[in-house]
Amino acid sequence: MKKLGLIAKDLTITVLMLASCFLLCLFIQNKFENSTLIPAIFVLGAFITSILTNGYLYGIISAILSVLAVNFAFTFPFFAFNFTVLENIISGAILLAVAVITCSLTTTIKRQEMQKAEGEKEKMRANLLRAISHDLRTPLTTIYGTSSVLLENYSDLKKEQVEKMLEAIKEDSAWLNRMVENLLSITKLDGDNVKIIKTETVLDELVDSILVKFAKRYPQQEVTVDLPEDFTVIPMDAILIEQVVINLLENAVEHAKGMTKLEFRVFTRSDKAVFEIEDNGCGIPEEIQKNIFSGQLYKNDTPSDQKKHNAGIGLSVCASIIKAHGGNIELVTPKEGGCIFRFILDMEDSANEQ
Repeated sequence: MKKLGLIAKDLTITVLMLASCFLLCLFIQNKFENSTLIPAIFVLGAFITSILTNGYLYGIISAILSVLAVNFAFTFPFFAFNFTVLENIISGAILLAVAVITCSLTTTIKRQEMQKAEGEKEKMRANLLRAISHDLRTPLTTIYGTSSVLLENYSDLKKEQVEKMLEAIKEDSAWLNRMVENLLSITKLDGDNVKIIKTETVLDELVDSILVKFAKRYPQQEVTVDLPEDFTVIPMDAILIEQVVINLLENAVEHAKGMTKLEFRVFTRSDKAVFEIEDNGCGIPEEIQKNIFSGQLYKNDTPSDQKKHNAGIGLSVCASIIKAHGGNIELVTPKEGGCIFRFILDMEDSANEQ
């Protein structure tokens, strides 16, 4: 059914483009009594057809029909086919050759773009899979440590302490389960069917949840928060965006040496929501900024080197999640030092967001 729909779409584009070129050429011939531009207009029509349709077929059909249209309506004798005049034959052959070459080139370029896009998808999947071990480490460590304490000291613990530890294990396990499910939803083998299910999320509630989770891991780290005064709702997968912000905050704590200030702010700009995490730490070396979101900070990283660069690997997850939301993420380096990680999300959901 989908294939039939694509065929109908391509046929409609081809017919409409040919009809438009034919009517435009008739107008030019009647208005200006000049036919020198007519072959060029049909070549342009075949070129546009090849861009807007799939494969070679429709562009070549458009080129052949363009040759016939020029011979029939715009060369002497008018409104009659005549392939005996040498001039008509040569001009028709040139028109057909130009149109076919143009269609071939545009189709080749489109295929190269598709291959490039597929390569980027594969790279995104690889970055996500490589990053999972880093982003799952914190909840797994908490669960392991708490359960070990329970097993080794159960008889010495009070009932309230046991219940509190079990509740912590339950919360971390639930969060871990949701995070894994969302990560796996992005890394499905069928990349064309990957979708982010967005729900209307209240910004204040999202930030509260982020700060609670972050404070459990880094109770000594103060975070300055700046949010819009207006009630703000943003369509998103809240669990994944939580992961992005927490990842950025954690990276600042772990890697921004000398940091004395950590700020998390959100503001709106027309129909966009802008999230920024800023620190005044040591900053990021210029030579690795270009690859900061790739998961491979240095070209010749070995597996042991990559373990030292957990921030970069985690940032590849952030970039993939924001890209899946249809947004973008960037690193800004202020003149006064430190760094700002900024990502932008649409405040209006679009259908079938890929």
